Formats: sequence, structure tokens, C-alpha cells
Amino acid sequence: MNFSELFKQSGQLCKFSPNGRYLANCVGYRLIVRDVQTLQILQLYTCLDNIQNIEWSSDSLYIMCAMHKRALIQVWSLEKPDWTCKIDEGSAGLAGARWSPDGRHILTTADFQLRITIWSLVSKSVSYIKYPKHASEGLDFSRDGKYMALAERRNCKDFVSIFTCDSWQLLKHFEVETKDLASLSWSPDGRVLCIWDSITQYKLFLYSVDGRCLAYYSAYEFALGIKTVTWSPSSQFLAIGSFDQKCRVLNHITWKVVAEHNHPNTLDTETVVVYKEIEVKPPLLQGDMMPPGGFTVQSKYQIEQVPVQVPSVKLDPEKHNPKLGIGYISFSNDNKYMATINDNMPNVLWIWDVPNLCLAVLLLQSNPIKAVYWDPLQPRLALCTNNNKLYLWSPAGCVSVVIPSENVFQATSLKWHPDGNSLVILSKDHLCLCFLSDVH
Repeated sequence: MNFSELFKQSGQLCKFSPNGRYLANCVGYRLIVRDVQTLQILQLYTCLDNIQNIEWSSDSLYIMCAMHKRALIQVWSLEKPDWTCKIDEGSAGLAGARWSPDGRHILTTADFQLRITIWSLVSKSVSYIKYPKHASEGLDFSRDGKYMALAERRNCKDFVSIFTCDSWQLLKHFEVETKDLASLSWSPDGRVLCIWDSITQYKLFLYSVDGRCLAYYSAYEFALGIKTVTWSPSSQFLAIGSFDQKCRVLNHITWKVVAEHNHPNTLDTETVVVYKEIEVKPPLLQGDMMPPGGFTVQSKYQIEQVPVQVPSVKLDPEKHNPKLGIGYISFSNDNKYMATINDNMPNVLWIWDVPNLCLAVLLLQSNPIKAVYWDPLQPRLALCTNNNKLYLWSPAGCVSVVIPSENVFQATSLKWHPDGNSLVILSKDHLCLCFLSDVH
């Protein structure tokens, strides 16, 4: 591995362009675009206020900067640095903004979910959609960019509207059987729309594009329900994380449960490989006050023998949203592995074997896990735990790498490059790039 020098950033706003050529990050009201290979600054844009969000267009030619406090959006062109675009929502306010799949329209949501406005960068036309239920959660585009599904709230009832993204014409409008619709998500193949209820109702519905209800699923009643929902890349599986500390996997043919993954306090399955992070203090050289390079603690993984006690945290019953249940689920790109985190076991990452429907690996970290992401091209994941280390897992094993820096660099987030050859690691105020030389 090779690490770059540190660069300033603010707000954790740092994103690779979809084509992988550029890296954009913010420092206050400035937007910096770098070449990924050389890290040279290609463009430096100055916005009218501090930037709260950035997003690339799908073709990597434009980048949008949202300033929610001033209800402003500025769009910059990489091909034409002199070209500018400003969108002002004015008194309506700005609660959310995102690109359409074609990269030539911007959808903004007004405060209090009053409306969604569609701004065209080509024709400069403006159109409106009424009654959106959420600022960001209840809107999703199909993977092929043809359809947009939008959750709406009318007369105290939940509805879903499906639009075509080329003309923004309404294709279908239908009522859904949720009490309080929380969110929705297209399957990767665009054939099925998954809709689920708020955490107080365990209800999940699957609809076709024409509005037919294909299936309904509920695991239990009278308790906090669904926490997260994730499709597998092949659309064959739908994983549901719940507050009862279980991850249930539905299949795409019958929409029945094919696996119910528990997250127990004691693990005694002998087929599971358990990696535990062990912190090691390097030996001091004679006359040195601290180890070479200034790193006081390094770490390595050792394989634990089962049974293993899985550490968990005690819950605060007075908090309204308890740190309990499956809050993170993600599939590897090849559909062979699934990673989960049980929120009351923040130091533990569970990696499941999808074809065999069983637990394959358990990672026991010394600190709570802050971010986990799969390599976009192969079954390998990276994670960070708010310290100066980067952790990588693949079927070949685990590794812990110290991030070299003169100052203390505490990694709080990370993002993979689209080709999987590098990743950007973020701390509170800085970022650095990690280039992986052995990519296979």
C-alpha cells in the first residue's frame, strides 16, 4: 500500500467521480477537484456559502454543490470552467437535492416537503411534483435510469407515484397499505419496488412497476420493526435488518424467508473463522522516548477459538431510538458475501456466506466500527474505527495497516475508487488516498 499526503477537507464531503478520473472535496465554501492519479488540483471553485452536500452527475461532467441554509445550489462544469448555474429555492427552502440519472436535471425538495422541483439544465424549464412525503428517503431511481418512484402523502394516506425519467410523465399512481411509509427501494434489475413501514409497524410490501402488490411480509407485531433493507446485487435476495437483532433474507421467487441470521452473545459454531484485533505496543529503541514514526500502538489479527463471547453494550431504556438491532447490511459485488452490524455490538462485523446461508467470518475490533464498504469489483471490504488504522478483509484473511501521518489521523469514513485500486480515507478535517498495489 501507498498513502498520499494529507489534504484538508470539511463536512466529510469527498467523492470520486463516476468515471473514476476525479476526486472532489470541500473546504468550507471552496470546492476542489483533483486528478486521481497525480492528485494535482484541476479546478478550484468558490461557492456563495459553506457547502453542505456535493454530488457528481452520472457522466462526471458536472458537479452540484448544495447550500441548504441559504436554499441555494451551484452547479459547475468541468469541461467549461466559465459556465455557471445557480438554483435559488428562495423562501421555499431547500431540504434535499439530487441529480436525475441523465445528469441533466436536478431534483430539489422544499422545506416541510411542500414540493419537488425538477430543474432542467438543457431547456432551463422547471416543473413541480406535489405531496412528497420525505426530503430524501422516499425517492428512488431504477438502476437503468428509466423510472423514478416517489412516496407521497395525501389525505393521511400513503401513495406511490412512478414517473418516466425521460419526460417526467406520470406512469402509475397507487395507494400502498402502509400506516406510515418509511422508505422505498427498487431492485437492481428494476422489476420490483420494495416499500416498508415505519419502525413501529413491521410491514414490508413488494410491488411491480404497474402497481400490483406481489408480496407482503411481516416477521412479528407489537414491537419495534424494520431498521434497514438492502437488495443483493443480483436482485435474488432481499435482506431485512430488524430491531430484534436478526437479519432475515427473502428470496425473489416466493418472497419467503430462506435464512434468519441471529447475532448471539456467544458464538460456538466451529466452522466460523473469528479474527480478533490485538493491539501491540512496538518495542522502544534504546534512548527513544517513543517508537519510530511516532506510533504508540500497532495492531494485528489473531484467530480465536470458539466458543467466543461477543461484546455488547448496555442499552439506555430512556433513549427514544435505542442502539439495538441490525443497522447495517451490505452485499459484496459478486453476491457471495453479506456483512452486517448489530448496533448494540458496535465492535463486531459479521460476514455471512450467501450461497450456503451461514456465518463465515466474525471480526472483533478493539474500537467501535465507524464505516464499512465493499470493494466495488471483488469480495474485499475495508473498515475504519476512528483510529489511525485501515482494516481490510478478504477470503484470504485480515490485515491492519497504520496510516502514516505526522499528526494524529483518526479515520472516521472511507470510500472506494470505482475500479477498486484505491480508496479515500477521511478524518474529521483531513483526507488521504490509499493506493493498493496488489489488486488481485
